[in-house]
Amino acid sequence: MAQHFIGGRWVGASSGQTLPVLDPATGEPFDTIPRGTAADIDAAVRAARAARRGAWGRMTAAERGRILLRMSALILARHEELARLEAHDTGKPMSQARNDIAVAARYCEFYGGAADKLHGEHLPYLNDFHVVVVHEPYGVTAHILPWNYPAQMFGRSVVPALATGNAAVLKPSEDACLSPLALCGIAQEAGLPDGALNVVCGLGEEAGAALTRHGDIDFVTFTGSPEVGTIVQKAAAERTLKCVLELGGKSPHLVFDDADLERTAGFVIKAITQNAGQTCSAGSRLLVQRSIYDEFTAMVAERFRATVAGTPDQDRDCGPLINQAQQRRVQGFVDRARAAGIPVLAQGRVAEGVHPGGFYVAPILFGAVPRTHELACDEVFGPVLAAMPFEDEADAIELANATDYGLIAAVWTRDGGRQTRVARALQCGQVYVNSYGAGGGVELPFGGVKKSGHGREKGFLALQEFCTVKTIVQYHGA
Repeated sequence: MAQHFIGGRWVGASSGQTLPVLDPATGEPFDTIPRGTAADIDAAVRAARAARRGAWGRMTAAERGRILLRMSALILARHEELARLEAHDTGKPMSQARNDIAVAARYCEFYGGAADKLHGEHLPYLNDFHVVVVHEPYGVTAHILPWNYPAQMFGRSVVPALATGNAAVLKPSEDACLSPLALCGIAQEAGLPDGALNVVCGLGEEAGAALTRHGDIDFVTFTGSPEVGTIVQKAAAERTLKCVLELGGKSPHLVFDDADLERTAGFVIKAITQNAGQTCSAGSRLLVQRSIYDEFTAMVAERFRATVAGTPDQDRDCGPLINQAQQRRVQGFVDRARAAGIPVLAQGRVAEGVHPGGFYVAPILFGAVPRTHELACDEVFGPVLAAMPFEDEADAIELANATDYGLIAAVWTRDGGRQTRVARALQCGQVYVNSYGAGGGVELPFGGVKKSGHGREKGFLALQEFCTVKTIVQYHGA
């Protein structure tokens, strides 16, 4: 039975209540987690505040960095064990789970090396003044993580907060929280002081809400839906707290008639089947220049028909969805699109031998999706790809920007001028040219515009997000 991690100790819920952990590949419970309450959140926040006032707050940046580097080494030493835990908890194929654990280790390595390199600056001012600008940690940071990439999201959200000297309180998703708990044990083994990192499990409307409303939190970061993101932002605004929000996307591929179609097709398939499409940056819209629309969609359809959803150990293109509610939600999009008469260009299959209770949806490609249909506008968060034709460069840009989201996009063309023009015109936080995703991109600042949220994670900018800037003006005389 899993437990909270508070003040360096493993503890059960103060209420004594638990929640089942379901295996997405079977629909059956295989563990339990504590059902955290406001009392558990309060204990975690108090432990974090004590750590900031104590050993963790006194530790140098170089010492913090060494702890994170030790964490990276320990994660890699337990790579297979952690990957199996991640795959069991989320249902994803083992190869994807192994990559997630490697990326979590890379976050610790990157921010461990960067911890003592967030420099301030000296500002030239009047001759009798000395002015410096310094970066200081906020204090106690709140982290609410999603269920799609729990290990990676621990690295992306929690590790830079620790690197800058904040003490963290984490509320992982009740659907997938086992790898963040395991990483807490690794952090403790690496030498992280008690209270610097705390995890409270439980439901979002209970433990998550209590965390965002807590009066002693100094900063909030959240990844999830725009609807819940709005609730989180309102709670932060009531206390004038800064928050970083990553709220999903409806990310497009823009495929022009001079693109390398064979190479592009491979990326298109992977960008929607990875993690069963349960990825904020999933390439869920395929925008193709009309002159090559039939040719290219036929090429993608051929590959789509070969896609297979299976168990983690079968290690196919994708696994099941995270839970029954998500399975029903995604299937609802598919059923409504079929009922509206939108053509199905291709559909993969679910592997033989999977458990009948697993939450599977076979990957599916819809073609000539109307521009105002929900498949063209709303985030499905499943292995569902919507193809649409465009006429020219201006039409491609207009179509790509015609959603409420703006997270990432890909431009596929050999024309260097077009690459720059289109990339600059797209309303999103990341643009890839003749590529997609760049292998995880720990070093690359990541975040969105519009309903995709605000603030930046990943890269060196994440360190700045977790710090407040102080200007010190010292008069020393002429």
